[in-house]
Amino acid sequence: MSYVIQAVLSNPRRPECDQITIPFPIPVDQYDKTIEMLQAIDLGFSANRDCTVDEVNSRYNVLNTLVGTLVNIDQLDYLAKRLDGFCSGEVSQFEAMAHKLELFHIKDLINLTFCCRQATVITDFSDLEQIGKSHIMTLNGGAMPMDQYQAVNGKEAALQLIDGGGGVITPYGVVYDNGMKLEPAYNGHQFPSYLYDHSLLVLEITPKRCLVEGSNPEYLYLPASKHQIERTLLRVGITTLHDAAIRIDWDELPEMVVDALELDHLSGDDLPALNRMCQSIEPLKDADMEKLNAVVLFAEAGDMMAVRQLAENLEGFYDYRRYGEQQIQQEGGQFNECGYVVYHGTMPLEELMMEDPAEKHQREQGLQMGGLTQ
Repeated sequence: MSYVIQAVLSNPRRPECDQITIPFPIPVDQYDKTIEMLQAIDLGFSANRDCTVDEVNSRYNVLNTLVGTLVNIDQLDYLAKRLDGFCSGEVSQFEAMAHKLELFHIKDLINLTFCCRQATVITDFSDLEQIGKSHIMTLNGGAMPMDQYQAVNGKEAALQLIDGGGGVITPYGVVYDNGMKLEPAYNGHQFPSYLYDHSLLVLEITPKRCLVEGSNPEYLYLPASKHQIERTLLRVGITTLHDAAIRIDWDELPEMVVDALELDHLSGDDLPALNRMCQSIEPLKDADMEKLNAVVLFAEAGDMMAVRQLAENLEGFYDYRRYGEQQIQQEGGQFNECGYVVYHGTMPLEELMMEDPAEKHQREQGLQMGGLTQ
């Protein structure tokens, strides 16, 4: 089973429409297609909980409490991503606490993923020593110095836990909440930062005019699809790219690309070019990433369009770290801190880094992204 959750969804306002079955997390290359499939039956809006959950198939049996409730498609996707990273012990903690707290709203289930590790769950009482050590480890945030862990009297800690009462029997084990509180890490609208897929950039998105009271920043993971960008902006109240304020929260771009560009001064208007650049860089292997570093230095690329064009045309360059001076003179190459690079493409380098005329015309006519305009 490649999915974490498979949900059968329907439109409560249009019962004549067929149900739609969607696996979560939604693969990146299937995201736009999934949204458009939902939109065909008047579902899948960016903020509304407009989908009725008719059926849930998941290794997390406790999620059957979602059946009959209304959800937003991105809420299900985010919950599945959070749960996908859980180990078996964390699965037990999540399911046992969800059952104990009788949770069925997806907002609460998402928030539980941020705090369920505070609970102790006993599924087998045969090894009191291990139960006690695991409990003390849980109370210490899941990590302890080895010497302190080995010094724990596990049997004594287990007996104190069990004799102290407070355990609740669930289908997933006996759970002790250890004072856990269900805090609103997720406010029901904007999702907390959580890096799931491999991304080159994580952007913090806020409106230029500042956040509405009660709202949080949103996070965009590049490269992203058209609908991912649009829906992320809409969740924080942004309807045009120009109204977006952008800050880099995390990046894994090649070092020389970061140095060549002024990424500390990004605006919403830069988002399309930034995303296209990331789309061009993301497929590169590690060796090609190093090559791109050298090429960016060699070509003195100064904007995202130039970096993108270079990334898409790396086959036109040779990259030799140790190359003779004679070859340098003959070929007009250059040694830089990343190695030796020389251009052997047929198109003049200056022309290669120029924006495609058709794209320039489109940009000047104004970018149209669903309901968003630049």
